[in-house]
Amino acid sequence: MAAELWTCHLGSVEYREASALQERLRAARQADEIPDVLLLLEHPPVYTLGRRSGDADLPMGKAWYLGQGIDVVRTNRGGKLTYHGPGQLVGYAIMRTDDVLAFVRTMERAVIAALADEGLEARARTDEGPDFTGVWVGERKIASIGVHVARGVTTHGFAVNVANDLQPFEWVVACGLPTVRMTSVTAEAGEPRGLECFRRRAAYRFAAAHGRKQRLVSPARLERRVPSMA
Repeated sequence: MAAELWTCHLGSVEYREASALQERLRAARQADEIPDVLLLLEHPPVYTLGRRSGDADLPMGKAWYLGQGIDVVRTNRGGKLTYHGPGQLVGYAIMRTDDVLAFVRTMERAVIAALADEGLEARARTDEGPDFTGVWVGERKIASIGVHVARGVTTHGFAVNVANDLQPFEWVVACGLPTVRMTSVTAEAGEPRGLECFRRRAAYRFAAAHGRKQRLVSPARLERRVPSMA
């Protein structure tokens, strides 16, 4: 019987708050107090810088971006700079793994399958180097992926552009690729696409790709298992 994947929909969560929650859940997962967990949420506008990000990724300087109402946060995940905002589906996976590369590739396949459910043909660019990690529609990037592993348990995960504003990507060097063009489910479909429907598809495909049985749990259920998240 497949192991469970607890899937929890959190709504909109400030980035630092979500990061702190992931660390508490990771500690609980390392102690086997909870099964693997997938958090699905949105963030208020924020640029996040991964371990390979540098100041050149923010060419107009941090203060300018803050003036546009976009937060700037450095993180411990892999990869470079990306943007999160309303209308983008973010998935944070707190899961045991002994092969981080295989874990990332499985996540890419899950996102590709969810996009196929939306009628979009997407692909990974596995052979083109770490800057091309993620999911692409043609030459346009639709999903970013970055993880962090400690004591065999992951945090961070994926971000799929569904119906979010793409302009903030144009103001930075996104994903370490100066000429990258970002896209979204809505842009590719040529019509508005809802986040809720895609969220369900992504959760199902993610669990299936990782060989897990999805179990929906409420934030309150997680809080009872990890009281310090309150």
